Amino acid sequence: MRLSLALSLAAASLWHRRRVLLLVTLTLTLSVTLLLGVQYLRTEVRQSFNLSVSGTDLIIGARSGELNLLLYSVFHIGHATNNLRWSTFQDLEQDPRIDWLVPLSLGDSYQGYRVVGTDRRFLERYQYGDEQPLAMDEGKWFSDLFDVVLGAQVARKLGHNIGDEVILSHGGGRTSFVSHDQHPFRVSGILAPTGTPVDRGVYVSLEGLEAIHVGWEAGVPSPSRTLSAEAARDRNLTPQTITAALAGVERQILTFRIQRDINQMSAEPLSAILPGVALSQLWQVLGQFEFILLGITAFVVVTSLAGLVTVLLTLQSHRHQEIAVLRANGASPALIAGLYLLECTGLALLAAALASGLWYLAVAILAPWLLEVWGVAIVLRTPTLAEWGLLAAVPVAGLIVGLIPALRAWRMGSHPGGWGPTEDMTN
Repeated sequence: MRLSLALSLAAASLWHRRRVLLLVTLTLTLSVTLLLGVQYLRTEVRQSFNLSVSGTDLIIGARSGELNLLLYSVFHIGHATNNLRWSTFQDLEQDPRIDWLVPLSLGDSYQGYRVVGTDRRFLERYQYGDEQPLAMDEGKWFSDLFDVVLGAQVARKLGHNIGDEVILSHGGGRTSFVSHDQHPFRVSGILAPTGTPVDRGVYVSLEGLEAIHVGWEAGVPSPSRTLSAEAARDRNLTPQTITAALAGVERQILTFRIQRDINQMSAEPLSAILPGVALSQLWQVLGQFEFILLGITAFVVVTSLAGLVTVLLTLQSHRHQEIAVLRANGASPALIAGLYLLECTGLALLAAALASGLWYLAVAILAPWLLEVWGVAIVLRTPTLAEWGLLAAVPVAGLIVGLIPALRAWRMGSHPGGWGPTEDMTN
């Protein structure tokens, strides 16, 4: 009975002061939404990073650090320290322990997007997410020497369609002063969206990449040595080197042995890395920044709670008459203190509920934009245990900070005349 009375009194008091408390509740709601959003993005971005490549057991490239090899081969960030000889790639193909290999050759760009030289094995073997295969959204995989297949984000951002002409730029930077305008490519296909770096790639054949570089020296073409499109089709364009290779191992138990053998290969200094291990190392580096961001957001929530306490303390000086009436009707100091605890906790609980709804709405609206602009695929899902913990922590924090006005009310109510009627009438 006493609890129901306290709840009804607290609800009536909050409703009576709804105009004053509305802005405080809105501020707290937005700060909790921000906190949930940061936590949600942390989880989804980590998941997106970890699922950028799956089904690939080893990534093989020239001797370098694990993160560098992962970044340029999967995320198209940075450059290789050296190339992998094609003859070595062919030797690896003969290794019976290796089920399949996918060659990758990087170097050029197209309007800031990385050009990847490969073959049909990339379409057939590359997997992402929960071992999902790549698929064509429009057109077909390249078959001609000067065909090009675009990632979903490249086609969408640049407005390309099947049959459009594409002129690649020399070098991997966002700005290039030299282009391969003598050998335009034709868009033969567009890959379906994946939410991975595949969406930001421009894919051509290894032979096509070789053809546009015949006669180039020191980054510039020699007019007398470059090939025409017709001459290129009649020439052997087997590459001498590639940048990296993706490998699949049929018997998983042999993966570590194959990795060790490749790392110790005497014919050529190579590095073979496990994508999962390298991705974990990458996230360890990025994890420091995400925790800093989460801490800053948590501080915003604490600041909003402090604002709530400040408002309640300010209102407390204007509630003399209300408290005096309650005391005259037999309300104990503990009941009056409990009203403040209930009010503060109720506002925090309301803010947490509103924030969860606003959070879901924001995810539903922003998910397509994040996929289009940033290539980050996020899905609408139920909160994780950590996110439920953050939501539950908000009313608990409201209860804790509510102790400040509650103790003040209890102390004043315990002293005779603390909420005196004479003072109430004068005010």
